[in-house]
Amino acid sequence: MTTQPDHGHELIPRPESTPDAVRVALARIAPHRLGEMEQHKEQALAAALQDGRIGHLQHWLAYWRGQVEIERCPGLRSRYLSALAALNHTSSRDEPEFRAAMTELRSVEAEAQQAVSA
Repeated sequence: MTTQPDHGHELIPRPESTPDAVRVALARIAPHRLGEMEQHKEQALAAALQDGRIGHLQHWLAYWRGQVEIERCPGLRSRYLSALAALNHTSSRDEPEFRAAMTELRSVEAEAQQAVSA
């Protein structure tokens, strides 16, 4: 028996924890996000060079491992997209719908991060 949440059918296997493996996985399931990934990597690299800390690159990889997890699991992706759509239909952070959508986004991202760090 597993303690991992069941995210349903997976589009591709979970990639290894390397930048190249995560990039290849993203290219297979969400190629439209490769530019975003590359831009984020450049920002992380610049920050790491500026302050001499590798943590920026570790955070970048962890973030994109989570994003790939969301993209490869249709159940997670559906929840994530629904929450984003709900956010786009709000006009204020004070609306209950905004808070509910943000809670759902955080929940999906936490589930994805838990899955890739187990």
